[in-house]
Amino acid sequence: MANLPTGLISHTRKVQSLYKKALRSLENWYDRREVYRYYAVLMRKRFDDNACITDMRVAKELISKGEQELRSTAHWHPRKFPDSPGGVAYGREVPLPDWVLDYWHPLEKAQYPEYFARREQRKKEFVKLWEKQYGPSSGTPH
Repeated sequence: MANLPTGLISHTRKVQSLYKKALRSLENWYDRREVYRYYAVLMRKRFDDNACITDMRVAKELISKGEQELRSTAHWHPRKFPDSPGGVAYGREVPLPDWVLDYWHPLEKAQYPEYFARREQRKKEFVKLWEKQYGPSSGTPH
């Protein structure tokens, strides 16, 4: 869930997010590029007309109306990027665990000497931290 915002979201960021969602919604409705661009320019004009509003109550009301309009005009079958949540390739590629790098051939490791030197140093620091927190390991299972 790394794509979900966790902190406070500024008004500017809300407006930017609404604008991007509106453009994505237009992409779903209009396949031909010139037609999409025409409606995208009209959408930008609507946002630019309200850019000078300084009263935050009015601005928040405009954002809520915009989000409501976006929900009411949403496409029945929106396009999704393949690697995005809900896309056909989302989660398809499993990230490799870190221990796989321990089994690299020395000639492969020699291509990235700084990385593997730093990695070995961090592994030693991790072992020290582990022993400090949980006690020294005997190396044999109990």
